[in-house]
This record gives sequence, structure tokens and C-alpha cells, in this order.
Amino acid sequence: MANAASGMAVHDECKLKFLELKARRTYRFIVYKIEEKQNGVVVEKLGEPTDSYEDFSASLPANECRYAVYDFDYVTEENCQKSRIVFVAWSPDTAKVRSKMIYASSKDRFKRELDGIQVELQATDPTEVGLDVIRSRAN
Repeated sequence: MANAASGMAVHDECKLKFLELKARRTYRFIVYKIEEKQNGVVVEKLGEPTDSYEDFSASLPANECRYAVYDFDYVTEENCQKSRIVFVAWSPDTAKVRSKMIYASSKDRFKRELDGIQVELQATDPTEVGLDVIRSRAN
């Protein structure tokens, strides 16, 4: 199973949309899903630049694993506007064991395809991917 999972392909659209988020800030967030039938990672949802953090967190299903990237804007203590690209490995406790194993074993390979991730979070419930957690990790 590990071999099958680590052999997951990353569709070109995943990389292209990530580059658009990173370079042109076309999206606020991207939610990725592993499609076992296609044997690869695909884009499930794109968040508009005007979307809020609440829109992002609502896009993470309660009972299914996902990967997500969030473009987090914040102001430092020195009053400087900054931005960090946050990678979230979403694996809720209520997800199926097989799904959690596939996402866990495919994560590093998928993350390597997305050049420019600055912060990584592993989350099993919404409190672990809260705005305060992202803010503390971004500094």
C-alpha cells in the first residue's frame, strides 16, 4: 500500500494553480484532494483573493483528509505587511484509516512539488489550524 500511495501523481493543474497563488496572488487558498481513481492529487477548490479565513476553514471537510495551501497576510510588530504560504495537511480523527495512511505517505512527495511553502501545519481538528495558530507559526 505504501508503494501505491507514494506513487500518487501530482497533476499539472496542482502546480500551476500553486504558482498563480504564489506569484500573482490569484487565489487566497487552494484545497487539494487525492483521487484514487485517477491515482493522483487534484485541485478540489480555489479560494478567491477576497475570501476570508473562515471560507478557507469551511472548505476543509469534517470527515475527510485534504491538503491545502493558504496565503496568509499579516502585520508584524514593526508594522510591516508580510505574507506567508501555509501548507496544511488536514487529517481529521474521524477520517477513514486508509485515507489517513494514503495522505500521510503521499504528503512529502506532494509538498516537494509545491516550491515556496514557508509554514507547514499538521491538523486533526479545526483548533489546530486556527488563525491564531497560523499567526504564531508565521512569525
